[in-house]
Amino acid sequence: MATTSLVIAGLAALGAFGTSLIASKREARAEAAYPPAGRFIEVDGTRIHAVVAGDGPDLVLIHGAFGSTRDFTFDFMGRLSDRYRVIALDRPGLGWSGRADASYARLFADDAESPVEQARILAAAARQLGADQPIVVGHSFGGIVALAWALEHDPAAVVSLAGVAMPWPGELGWLYTVNGTSVGGALVPPLITALVPEDRLRNGIESTFAPQPAPDGYAAHIGPMMPVRRGPFRANARQVNTLRPHVVEMSKRYPTLTLPIEIVHGTADSTVPITVHSGPFSELVASANLVTLDGVGHMPHHVATDEAIAAIERAAARAGLR
Repeated sequence: MATTSLVIAGLAALGAFGTSLIASKREARAEAAYPPAGRFIEVDGTRIHAVVAGDGPDLVLIHGAFGSTRDFTFDFMGRLSDRYRVIALDRPGLGWSGRADASYARLFADDAESPVEQARILAAAARQLGADQPIVVGHSFGGIVALAWALEHDPAAVVSLAGVAMPWPGELGWLYTVNGTSVGGALVPPLITALVPEDRLRNGIESTFAPQPAPDGYAAHIGPMMPVRRGPFRANARQVNTLRPHVVEMSKRYPTLTLPIEIVHGTADSTVPITVHSGPFSELVASANLVTLDGVGHMPHHVATDEAIAAIERAAARAGLR
């Protein structure tokens, strides 16, 4: 019996080693193909990756879950950099940015950076770039970070693109639930990094855009393997899994917001439903202006780019920057 147990343990260890080796090789290939496109800024020991382009009023872009600055550098930044100084930031733990605290990166950790903590670090990074009072644009998870920035750091305005804003009913999907736990977050990501087919990742991108298709070349630009590297995958799962209590607390303070807030949200968004998030938020905050896009899904800045840019222009005008 003891010999059998040792054999089983040895095979399990060999399997884990093989999985780790494959994951490492896939990560190395992805990182070589998609190196940092910008510069690094250190904030209290946390390294933040920033891509900066253009001249004009400062505009900060904050990506969503499983995202990075590459979501914006595909096309969106180029549509804005002729009249704004655009600063795209990788959120802590994602893209090429480091974790806000080493404890979050532990193998069996179950906590992660809150929206307020992320906003503090990103606002400090923006200040180091000379952006003391920017317009802050947040997509999806980036929307709640933008609102935390508004509550804590006095930006000129906020623009939410299909952004998280309010507490949601029900549970998260199994992927987040399992990987948000300390054990699941330790054991599952190596399997996903090592074994998930790239076709499956590309299908995931298409489902995020649905009912619209992803633009030609989008998947190749962002690098489907980059978000499923073990570190970013764990960071994303744990940030999402621990998010709701922070949103509950933030929502109590929303009526105090008076800065210009522009919101663009599609009615067909099943990832961050407008009826749960932007709709109720706009009723709480008098300074919020909600533009509803009929039949548009979760990626309005790519499939309804003119409307997203118009919201930024309105925010700039309302803030006295235009």
